[in-house]
Amino acid sequence: MEPRLVGPGPYRATRLWNEIIELFRAGMPLRKHRCRFKSYERCFKASEAVECLHELLGSNQNFGPEVTRDQTVKLLKKFLKNHVIEDIKGRWGKEDFEDDGRLYRFPPSSPLKSYPKKPSCGKEVIKFPDWNEPRAGPSQEPIPVKSIAMNSEMWYKRHSIAIGEVPACKLVFRRELTQTNIEEIWKSMTLSRLQKVLGLDSLDEVLDAKLVNSKHIVQNVYNVNKQGIVTLEDKSKELPHWILSAMKCLVNWPSCSDLKQPTYSGFERDVFKTIVDYFSQMKEPLLTFNFFDIFVSVLGLLQKPSKAVEALQISCLLLPPENRKRLQLLVRMMARISLNQDLPRLSESVRTRTLMVQAFSRCILCSKDEIDLDELLAAKLVSFLMDNYQEILNVPSALKSSIEDHVVHLQRVQIKHAGADSDATLPPPSFCHQITPGEFEYQRASGSQEPLAALLEEIVMNKEISVKDKKKKLKQFQKSYPEVYRVRFPSPETEAMLFPEKTKQKPPILMWALKKPFQPFHRTRSFRM
Repeated sequence: MEPRLVGPGPYRATRLWNEIIELFRAGMPLRKHRCRFKSYERCFKASEAVECLHELLGSNQNFGPEVTRDQTVKLLKKFLKNHVIEDIKGRWGKEDFEDDGRLYRFPPSSPLKSYPKKPSCGKEVIKFPDWNEPRAGPSQEPIPVKSIAMNSEMWYKRHSIAIGEVPACKLVFRRELTQTNIEEIWKSMTLSRLQKVLGLDSLDEVLDAKLVNSKHIVQNVYNVNKQGIVTLEDKSKELPHWILSAMKCLVNWPSCSDLKQPTYSGFERDVFKTIVDYFSQMKEPLLTFNFFDIFVSVLGLLQKPSKAVEALQISCLLLPPENRKRLQLLVRMMARISLNQDLPRLSESVRTRTLMVQAFSRCILCSKDEIDLDELLAAKLVSFLMDNYQEILNVPSALKSSIEDHVVHLQRVQIKHAGADSDATLPPPSFCHQITPGEFEYQRASGSQEPLAALLEEIVMNKEISVKDKKKKLKQFQKSYPEVYRVRFPSPETEAMLFPEKTKQKPPILMWALKKPFQPFHRTRSFRM
């Protein structure tokens, strides 16, 4: 059976466990052995199992040649505990496996693990201000517009809002983003980028997004010193001074500025043991139990170092700031101690680099549920961290720039035409280029007055519309552009000349109108003389 690369994704630790068991069962030679005057078929010695499994792990690209014999023995102890193997009498369940001549065999039942079923984590959707949602408060500055050369007909269509024929466009003011909005944007875009780098359809199976604190991401990005180390707001969470002094002592050996010169042999080993004891007594690893699966998934990218570096850069931003700072200081110390040729060997049996990995891998990465391969996985991750710590533990500049640009994009004032869809559709709307108030006044005077004046003149000279309609349009134009209208008609007399009044002839006064109204005939009494 040929070994295969187990890439990133959910349940990677379980998949690796099943992978190495299948390889071990297929590659372990079985033969007849005698023990206490009795023969046993299809079994193997403990030392033979160690040799075989150590060779398999060293040649497997999921683990690599850095796996030690001691780590192989620990894995076989877990095999015995989980009934992957059993002794020749059928006993299992304890981790009493030793690198000796005792006999073991494979059980008839399948030792492979089933994949656990985790409840899917709901995706958090961040809702941003809608196009039609106005911002509270009036605009502070006018929106500058780039001048465009247009003829009178184009301006007539463009500015026909003044005469009420074309629907208007409107300026849309976004609701101001709060600090909470910005933090959630950082969280959403960071997780989205991590998912893309890992090549997964979803992060739900490897990471619960509800456990990611958006404040931690922002603090890890912006609260850093010149060396890129996180600065903590709560000073009580800093490493103790004596631990920092011990770490500096080994890094800068033999010149220790914080400690007195050692006066006895083996002083450096005592200092190292003090550091190991401090980090070993932590209740939780630096990469936290919550993020174990995501870091194990990143290990599937180690065949592509650039991808793995970016994935670890982003994953380390999710850590609490105090954890990230301790990780930065610890990994940097481990790498520099491994390269310090003046430092005496801290162990007689193993190299300094291997000692660093064995001593600190479990305090950096381990599972809360005691995953069977967590020690091998942690060693693999810590080795990669030591080789690339300067890149991994820095803020990813490309991610930072893209998120900052997106935040600026959301805070800009935008333009929407009537009937247009919301800004959720693609492509995104374009924006006006910002200019100074002086440039805006100049452009408004030079670039807008002439086309508007031409539009007004066209309305005045248009003989196809009635006088009533022309007066209505001019009144609307005067209301919208009073300055342009005032230049064309500086006085009421000039406006009156546009509509000269027709002289009306008065009707002639009839002579009969001056006479008394008709009086009816009245009989009168006549007097005779």
